[in-house]
Amino acid sequence: MTNEEIKRLVNEVKEEVIAWRRHLHANPELSFQEEKTAQFVYDTLQSFGNLELSRPTKTSVMARLIGNQPGRVVAIRADMDALPIQEENTFAFASKNPGVMHACGHDGHTAMLLGTAKILSKLRDQIKGEVRFLFQHAEELFPGGAEEMVQAGVMDGVDVVIGTHLWSPLEVGKIGIVYGPMMAAPDRFFIRIHGKGGHAALPHQTIDAIAIGAQVVTNLQYIVSRNTDPLEPLVVSVTQFVAGTTHNIIPGSVEIQGTVRSFDETLRKNVPKLMERIVKGITEAHGATYEFAFEYGYRPVINNDEVTRVIEETVREVFGKEAVDHMKPNMGGEDFSAFMQKAPGSFFYVGAGNKEKGIIYPHHHPRFTIDEDALEIGVRLFVHAALKLLAGAS
Repeated sequence: MTNEEIKRLVNEVKEEVIAWRRHLHANPELSFQEEKTAQFVYDTLQSFGNLELSRPTKTSVMARLIGNQPGRVVAIRADMDALPIQEENTFAFASKNPGVMHACGHDGHTAMLLGTAKILSKLRDQIKGEVRFLFQHAEELFPGGAEEMVQAGVMDGVDVVIGTHLWSPLEVGKIGIVYGPMMAAPDRFFIRIHGKGGHAALPHQTIDAIAIGAQVVTNLQYIVSRNTDPLEPLVVSVTQFVAGTTHNIIPGSVEIQGTVRSFDETLRKNVPKLMERIVKGITEAHGATYEFAFEYGYRPVINNDEVTRVIEETVREVFGKEAVDHMKPNMGGEDFSAFMQKAPGSFFYVGAGNKEKGIIYPHHHPRFTIDEDALEIGVRLFVHAALKLLAGAS
């Protein structure tokens, strides 16, 4: 199909896509609790016709568009879950669920993929192969919904997989492309230091867990600055330090938690060893003991060069070369990586910010929103990319 023909089809569903996004935004559900969201998606897909629907898990949906002729299998993914945030926006479709908000754009992802499915379902006679639409639950909460869907077989037989993230730091009209490593593995750690509590006026009778914990926090930074190749991306962030009950008591223990972000698998496996060595050395030096736990999160998102090249070519052809923004990797995490273990894929950003409209708030902020003009762009890109990938590009 020509660019103009697809543009016309997208324009026909544009208002529906916006309405779907607003419905989802007003009715957010947390990770692993997306029952009404999944049912809404299922019912909407069912109204299109030409799709084979299934529920791989309790709160996810898969739709298969099988063409009249054999060919490649292209999967497209959208995540559906919201966050435990109290929304501060005041527009008419703000969240109706106290303490729950679509503060990351997943409502837009779901609406864009619904629009893509509606358009492509009308083109079944022209499709060689299969398009598989994956509406995923629980991206925001480890162990994540992607792994569950993969285990349920949604990627069986898939040749290539693509996905996107609406991105508020990127102005609407821009598409963010990253070759190779794109998003990091988001791992987490937990440390508990056991000292000996006592009166704050008699510190010599205690083993001060706070003082020891402060040394641990400081020394953990040396993993990045002195134990790691400076050209190898790594983040070690302490995000929680919990101790004490009042001003005149030295507590007997301290709890420390945080996150580690990396791309390289060897480095990823080595960091917990370095961390525990530091914790062990400092606590033993001061007569304290410790507990240490490290939890591996999602794998890093590593884009396939050939699939990413197809996405970039599509952007240039559909929106013009000025729409392409070659972005740097970032240290955020995404469980889209689970799908990429089964087939080569590419994950890209669709710009959704607009300073002129005041759409400037970051993801996971209580006033986060998107420029809804981005939805049409995302649908057009999905449709064009799916058809190009079905035709054998990459």
